[in-house]
Amino acid sequence: AMALGPMPGRAELGLPEGFVFCCFNVSRKIDAASLRLWLDILEGLPGAVLWLLVDHPETLENLRREAASRGLAGERLIAAPRLQPEAHLARCQAADLFLDTITCNAHTTASDALWAGVPVLTCPGANFSARVGASLVAAAGIDELIAASPAEYEETALALARDPARLQDLRRRLRQGRESCALFDTAQLVGHLEAAFAEMVARQDRGQPPARIAL
Repeated sequence: AMALGPMPGRAELGLPEGFVFCCFNVSRKIDAASLRLWLDILEGLPGAVLWLLVDHPETLENLRREAASRGLAGERLIAAPRLQPEAHLARCQAADLFLDTITCNAHTTASDALWAGVPVLTCPGANFSARVGASLVAAAGIDELIAASPAEYEETALALARDPARLQDLRRRLRQGRESCALFDTAQLVGHLEAAFAEMVARQDRGQPPARIAL
């Protein structure tokens, strides 16, 4: 696992001192449903900002235009340029809460945030790409951040932003479980896989057909 470097100051990152939501997914994952939810959340929490990975200036312009159409200041959407993995992990720590995209969830970026101690709020859908976030969040031990509906997602985001003690408790749990939670316990995963492989071989030796094996 990659070591976490010191967290840069918010001013250095171009962030204000207020509440910082983030999502570091590639822009193609930002569908209309996700953006609508995020703007609803910003509307409900004056002063909060949303920190987004931006590869092209036009992307930020388009997103800010959509915010402006809702009466929100475009400056509340802040660009995060691409960085090397070590620098990205270090800056992740400056965010308060990661907001997952809805149709195609965060994958590596959610794992990065969780490793950096940043809670991830997600809302699972019906297909695989919409359920990865919930799997990661559950494996990190904070499954109360798996919202049952978009309405609950919005409600939870606002509730967490207004409850610093609860948010700090989630961050503490992530930090404490960094080496032991199912998401990052590589030794445990290897042990489970080896046990599954051994069972496969044993079934074959017994002349049994392939079957589901629960890890």
